[in-house]
Amino acid sequence: MQTIVSIKPLLAVLTSLTAAGLILMSGKNPNVREFWSVLAAFIKFSIVISMAPAILSGNTIEYTLVTFYQGIDIKFRVDPLGLVFATISSFLWICTTFYSIGYMRSTKEHAQTRYYACFALTLLAATAIAFSSNLITLFVFYEMMSLATVPLVGHKETPEAIAGARKYFLYLFSTSKSLLLIGIVAVYTIAGTTDFTSQGLLKNTPESPLLFLLFFCFLFGFAKGAVMPVHSWLPAAMVAPTPVSALLHAVAVVKAGVFSILRVVFHIYGVDLMGRLNLGITAAYIVSFTIIMASIYALTRDNLKARLAYSTVSQLSYIILGAVLLTPDSMVGGIVHIANHAFSKITLFFCAGSIYVASHKTEISQFSGIGRKMPWTMSAFFIGSLSMIGVPPVAGFISKWYLVLGSIEARELPILFVLLSSTILNAAYFLPVVYKAFFEEFKEDHHHGGHHEEIHEAPYFVLAPLLFTAIVSIFLGIYPNYFLSLAREVIR
Repeated sequence: MQTIVSIKPLLAVLTSLTAAGLILMSGKNPNVREFWSVLAAFIKFSIVISMAPAILSGNTIEYTLVTFYQGIDIKFRVDPLGLVFATISSFLWICTTFYSIGYMRSTKEHAQTRYYACFALTLLAATAIAFSSNLITLFVFYEMMSLATVPLVGHKETPEAIAGARKYFLYLFSTSKSLLLIGIVAVYTIAGTTDFTSQGLLKNTPESPLLFLLFFCFLFGFAKGAVMPVHSWLPAAMVAPTPVSALLHAVAVVKAGVFSILRVVFHIYGVDLMGRLNLGITAAYIVSFTIIMASIYALTRDNLKARLAYSTVSQLSYIILGAVLLTPDSMVGGIVHIANHAFSKITLFFCAGSIYVASHKTEISQFSGIGRKMPWTMSAFFIGSLSMIGVPPVAGFISKWYLVLGSIEARELPILFVLLSSTILNAAYFLPVVYKAFFEEFKEDHHHGGHHEEIHEAPYFVLAPLLFTAIVSIFLGIYPNYFLSLAREVIR
């Protein structure tokens, strides 16, 4: 176990900043502007993945940017948990950039330069959150991500989009400025630092009701994790263009939320203290409520993106559930689900966008027979759905398998029941969409003046990324070793 000092984490973060500048400078030339996005995404992913061998062999990589005061600094540290999040966000930035080119051009969206620049800044924040060495650094970039994504949510500038962006902004800022700051100041007061340590910064702190309550400042303060009742910004953010929804709800924003909560569980409180305070099981019941309720909400939504949004609220709580059950298997399941959910959910959002580009349909009730017109898109949607339900050999099965083992290890029968019930609910809100698309007769849509002869697969730039992420979802189900090894390093 050694600590390597390297500028790589900073370079990974700065790649996006450079890209944002170049994108803004080449706004007049779409091809050049999009070239910068693609190039930066590839460079960022290469830097991130180049750190994997060192991390997998048990080392950490550090780089201090600036120290303000003892125990207060902006510092990067690459460890197994951070690498999980950074690998996913940087890799899926590549897919989303290609997808965005196809989507934004097909739908002739306005303000594309602003869109690509904000996208790059969001990825800057995501990488910095992944590589944060302490709560202060994490908080700074967490806030930056909120700011960078507000213009993306309100991109269409319609009254509805502006209302959605306002709700998104108010939710995320009010929770972080109140609850999160209280939590961070309290941790600093108790420990004199906010550094993440492998067994938990507070592990030797005596139990107290204050520590118990503080945990919930983090659980709800990181509102991007969308634990009920601080979840309703997420369906409201659905007004954004589909590539933004994919970024928000599969990769960067919501994962930044659950990732930060996992940081607090593992590296601020630590497994021992969580157990002694009975926090693990209390938090497990709170997120179990979210898992079930959000699934029931998803069942009642006819708008496909809204259904996917509630599905995300539910799936995010799986990740937290795995962490707070505090058994080795459950923790591995929770960490691996960060990756498995990302690839499968981004596939589903890409499919929703593809359907919209090709047919301008957004409601599930309009999807009868669309699978025959768009077989590739709906097949990818089917694969993503199977992963969310947890059917082998798709990625989601691996996470659910570990979560089920973990709940048995923890001897928590109610949690096992929650996992099984939510799996049935997942099937209940995903499979009817697939059934409708492939097995019902196509209905003429006279309201939109559309004839079904005109509906065919979306352009190649839209189709290729969604087929690719669907294939990766299957690949991760069969070869989960990379993320499993990282997850095992986290809990070692």
